[in-house]
Amino acid sequence: MDFLGIDVGKSELHACLLQGDRSTAKSVSNSSTGVQQLQTWLKNRKAQQVHACLEATGGWSEDVALALSDSGHVVSLVNPARIKAFAQSEMLRTKTDKIDAATIARFCRMHEPEPWTAPDPEIRALQGLVRRYQNLVHMRTEEQNRLQAPILTPSVKESIEAILTDLDREIKRVDREIAELFNKHPPLRRKRDLLISIPGIGNTTAARILGEMPNIAEFRNVKAVAAYAGLSPRHYESGSIRRPSSIARTGNSDLRSALYFPAITAMRYNPPLQRFADRLRQRGKPNKSIITAVMRKLLTLAYGVLKSGRSFDPAYATILT
Repeated sequence: MDFLGIDVGKSELHACLLQGDRSTAKSVSNSSTGVQQLQTWLKNRKAQQVHACLEATGGWSEDVALALSDSGHVVSLVNPARIKAFAQSEMLRTKTDKIDAATIARFCRMHEPEPWTAPDPEIRALQGLVRRYQNLVHMRTEEQNRLQAPILTPSVKESIEAILTDLDREIKRVDREIAELFNKHPPLRRKRDLLISIPGIGNTTAARILGEMPNIAEFRNVKAVAAYAGLSPRHYESGSIRRPSSIARTGNSDLRSALYFPAITAMRYNPPLQRFADRLRQRGKPNKSIITAVMRKLLTLAYGVLKSGRSFDPAYATILT
């Protein structure tokens, strides 16, 4: 099989194709036209099926990944940290888009990472709506902070308030679209209902979990789920040097962000997680570490209800915590 590495940028795609001992490069725009040019280039190179590897960079990677997958190619979305570690192992000193594409291609050939499965259309729609919702909330927070500035002229204050009104209206509209999407797809609605049975997880968080990790129930165990979210404990011990444990932070940052405030809520209203947090406090753990641990346990519970198809059971949750 031939191997294709693609360095994804906001405006350009830089590709490197490995065919035996031969290596060829191609750069196209990161657009529907550019993706079509890339596929034509592959056909001209007689690359009937390739194993393509891209760094998982959110929306910028998804269009080309979907197009290649729909054309019958094997596609892998790889954590950027893995590519960085591979480049360091090769002792690369120069970094350009062309070199990065070739590095990704060599990584793909050596490690043959697991294929990525394209999400169903309703999941793609949910991902887009949830991410847009979060963008709007972030913009509203920024405008609210500007409104608190010590000195504002009346015209500037009026402008900020007008923007806030528009943002509030758009947030409500996107929220309605998310609700309508769940209503149109009963299996997706069932998954949401399972998630919101967990104290601490509401409709918005459930939508974010399903949008960022639609196949969570297919993971082999809870450790794999935590690793995907970047919530796996990371220990550093070398000789006499011991550093405080932290999390890996090499997974899906959007998923971690989705779990932060729900974890704080769960520490107050979810009895098993409340007891779990209390035990950590008694052991002298700092508050930040406790919240992170509760985030991981909350994701474990989400995995449990989706894997089993059963609503949250406090008795079973006690076993997990």
